[in-house]
Amino acid sequence: MIAALRDLGAVLITGGAGYIGSHTAWACLDAGLRVVILDNLSTGVRHAAPPKAVFVEGAVEDRDLVHEVIRTYEVGAVLHFAASTIVEESMVDPDKYHRNNTLNSFRLMEAIASLGGMPFILSSTAAVYAPSPQGRLTESASVDPVSPYGLSKLRAEQLLAGTASVFGFPYLAMRYFNVAGADPLGRTGPSARSATHLLKVAVQAALGLRPTLPIHGRSHDTPDGACVRDYIHVSDLAQAHVHALAHLAGGGASGVVNCGTGRGASVLEVVAALEAELGRALPTTNAAARLGDVAYAVADETKLRQLLPDWTPRYEDLGLIVRSALAWERHMLAHAAI
Repeated sequence: MIAALRDLGAVLITGGAGYIGSHTAWACLDAGLRVVILDNLSTGVRHAAPPKAVFVEGAVEDRDLVHEVIRTYEVGAVLHFAASTIVEESMVDPDKYHRNNTLNSFRLMEAIASLGGMPFILSSTAAVYAPSPQGRLTESASVDPVSPYGLSKLRAEQLLAGTASVFGFPYLAMRYFNVAGADPLGRTGPSARSATHLLKVAVQAALGLRPTLPIHGRSHDTPDGACVRDYIHVSDLAQAHVHALAHLAGGGASGVVNCGTGRGASVLEVVAALEAELGRALPTTNAAARLGDVAYAVADETKLRQLLPDWTPRYEDLGLIVRSALAWERHMLAHAAI
């Protein structure tokens, strides 16, 4: 893997001060890559960006700035994380998601293409898929998003495939399932106080930062009535991006790929795992199902493992994921950084 990355140059990470972007920035640095972060800090936090990364505050749709950054720092690949990501918000403000996730992504792609193109990885989502019965989703499953968020990402994928085909550069659109946890070394984690991720909200409720954890929907078509999701540890996902860069740099095929574990856990099972770690019950309340939520979303990860044969997830156990999330939130409390 390292051999394929040796001549790559610097890696531009958009949204590198955000949750997944900051973990991936650390993973790239750990692999010996030079990292440049471009983030407008609309949702990211400056302290999440690794100190050894070059940080540029700015927007991905600023073509002149993107060109300047690429030329100044000899960028050889792009990891594009900058996006709006809250499904429920997208249901009430779809224009924001069309603008941020589709149009601005296309402007970034155009800027890259005008310089001749380079390996490009798009942060995408399982929200592109149509609702499905309880079965693992392959990349060939029907795409029919139920939320503007999912639709905005699907359109970005389609624009990337078209742009890459015309200009001849390699790409991957990595469709995340549910990303959770925090860096086991305590270097970064989910830092936004207003995050909507289940585990972040659950841990905040456990530590008294929220009064309760709302369980959105208890009558879904799942074994216990709660939504079932595929949880992948954020550090494992970050490592997958480094291997994906090596795959593209080594001449690997372009396309879309699921990023998940192939195992589902319900909201209630996640709560139980956190309660086991705490040794006490978590305060919960029943709440209405959220707009845009599907009952069941679990990855078929076969293609991911075939595409990245040297990638081995280290934190697949739900207990480890919960433990790292709890440790990060306690770290944030101790350092008064929330």
